[in-house]
Amino acid sequence: MHFFILFYVLFFVNSINIIFCDNAEAWQLGFQDSATPIMEGIINLHHDLMFFICVISIFVTWMLIRTIYLFENSKNKVPSNLTHGILIEIIWTTTPALILLIIAIPSFSLLYAMDEIVSPTITIKALGHQWYWSYEYSDYLNENYEPINFDSYMIPEEDLINGQLRLLEVDNRMIIPIHTHVRVIVSATDVLHSWAIPSLGIKCDAIPGRLNQASLFIKREGLYYGQCSEICGVNHGFMPIVIEAINLQNYVTWLASKFEN
Repeated sequence: MHFFILFYVLFFVNSINIIFCDNAEAWQLGFQDSATPIMEGIINLHHDLMFFICVISIFVTWMLIRTIYLFENSKNKVPSNLTHGILIEIIWTTTPALILLIIAIPSFSLLYAMDEIVSPTITIKALGHQWYWSYEYSDYLNENYEPINFDSYMIPEEDLINGQLRLLEVDNRMIIPIHTHVRVIVSATDVLHSWAIPSLGIKCDAIPGRLNQASLFIKREGLYYGQCSEICGVNHGFMPIVIEAINLQNYVTWLASKFEN
């Protein structure tokens, strides 16, 4: 009896770890769990493409094996004089074209959704530096007409506490509410950077002198980890991104604490 209880407890704990996989894990091959509609679309498109890839791979492998077996020298003493066939050439030309059209329709739909910026409730500026990120909430101004802004540095390994992730934790997280359309304006102050969070389906280039934008609509609370995805210098691997998605009430409380400080 105790064995079965322990088994179900371990299964439940492992299920939680799988469901809330919002950071990179050792030997991870698949995607992190999606937290936005865009990431859900990316994962679904990947699975659809993998279906076509598997079917085509099996068919081509079967054709190669049959060709090697049936057209072996001992089975064909007299070589065939057939050079081409109109029907087979039509088939192997039109079939790939139809498959590409089937793939293109959801691909273009997803690309359009990724580029579309819904009327945002909150706008946040993310600036890449060598080698840290800074954030500015320009929608909120204090009595001196100054926005909320702060720098986000990686926590050194010797300062980590139990449960924190090496090379992924920061001292100041980017806080945003769930179920809210958020626009992130991304740029850089020195060299090329890239603001990327896999669970949210976002990878936006940070280019000095240029403003790029991305849209966020997070569906569940949690911590979402990302890293700079552009080789920006010697400490490129030491400027992580951490987004904390919270409910609206806690977000308002966090804003109030920022103005008090």
